[in-house]
Amino acid sequence: MKECEIFSSLKVPCGSHIIIRIDGRKFSKLSNDLKFEKPYDEQFKDIMIETCNDFFKEFSPSFIYTFSDEINILLSEIPFAGRIEKLDSVFASFITGSFSKNIIKLNKSITKPISFDSRVIPLSKEGVITYFKERQDEAWRNCSNGYAYWTLRREFKKKEAMKILDKQKSSAIHDLLFERGINLAELPSWQRRGIGIYKKEVEIEGYNPIKKEKVQSIRKKIFVDDDLPIFDTPFFDNIIKIN
Repeated sequence: MKECEIFSSLKVPCGSHIIIRIDGRKFSKLSNDLKFEKPYDEQFKDIMIETCNDFFKEFSPSFIYTFSDEINILLSEIPFAGRIEKLDSVFASFITGSFSKNIIKLNKSITKPISFDSRVIPLSKEGVITYFKERQDEAWRNCSNGYAYWTLRREFKKKEAMKILDKQKSSAIHDLLFERGINLAELPSWQRRGIGIYKKEVEIEGYNPIKKEKVQSIRKKIFVDDDLPIFDTPFFDNIIKIN
């Protein structure tokens, strides 16, 4: 029956930069079940960061960008000979297992299985930068819309709040929140712009047993950046160094 596995040999295009986007399935219900704070919850953020760290240690990607229940992974090398079925299935299952493990560490009770879906996105260097800019734009929309909705829910029922926000421009949402004491520009950066995980050069102190003296050296360590700038070409050239 091997001949029936018609997609098993499908591979990513040669010469492309590969991004894997992984999304949580039915996470709105999950956040309600686990009683996470709205629109943002520090514990959920920490779970997502730890899950991304687990992935980074296992597969050593170039860059991970996460917001809400979404994880975007820029691969440095393409494992599994670039086979798309393997990339999608292994990465989604790894993230699912890591996320579940990290929830349990926080003593959260899960009543139903958790799952993530995965997709492979091949891009040029310019396409990679555009892609992450667009995802960061989406993070900003999630932030403004999330704060607007949950702020209105203090005054209105669900349908009324959604009706007020329907087709509202970003400037109107900003004014609506400002009138209620929320300045979007003053919110934590990780809520507005998402979180990046990448390797960063750091200076560490060691010891030379031959010379019997302390020495300084440079090492690359996984760095969690919860104060990202607005993405642009210099960021990716200087931090990620996309070839």
